[in-house]
Amino acid sequence: MKTESLNNEEWLPIVDEEGNMIQRAPRSICHDGKSKLLHPVVHLHLFNSNGELFLQKRSENKDIQPGKWDTSVGGHVGIDESIDIALIRETAEEIGLHDINPSFINKYIWESSCEKELVYSFYARSDNPLVLNKNEIDDGKFWNLKMIRENIGKEIFTPNFEYEFGMIFEKMVSLRLLH
Repeated sequence: MKTESLNNEEWLPIVDEEGNMIQRAPRSICHDGKSKLLHPVVHLHLFNSNGELFLQKRSENKDIQPGKWDTSVGGHVGIDESIDIALIRETAEEIGLHDINPSFINKYIWESSCEKELVYSFYARSDNPLVLNKNEIDDGKFWNLKMIRENIGKEIFTPNFEYEFGMIFEKMVSLRLLH
């Protein structure tokens, strides 16, 4: 990822609601719960041919939502990095897939108690074997729709995943990605 460093800290692009970079800031400031500087992230929802959705269990070492189940892939966009390149990079880094054909779902703003993100959401299909990056992910598995719906609201998923899943659910069903 292209980043600048101050004391070896990752710097992120700060964007307006359209995604245009307006400044840069260290990750620690973006996640401090006070600044709420809008920064771009990518999410990938990866489906297999059975219509199951791969979810990752976030590492217990993560500073945000450790140990919770989350989108297949998620990560920050680097400074001077395109959304498409960030998605491909994060997918390779987190789950070891290098050959995906992602489709754009939507873009939205997500605000939590510690940050504010401009989320670019995509989906893809693959039955290729996944190689989980154990520095990022503690576990991962494919979930069917029933399993996901039965666990919504039980605090095992990240709030952002639950929000995004609810928002994209109808589109995923119409595309026959979920069964």
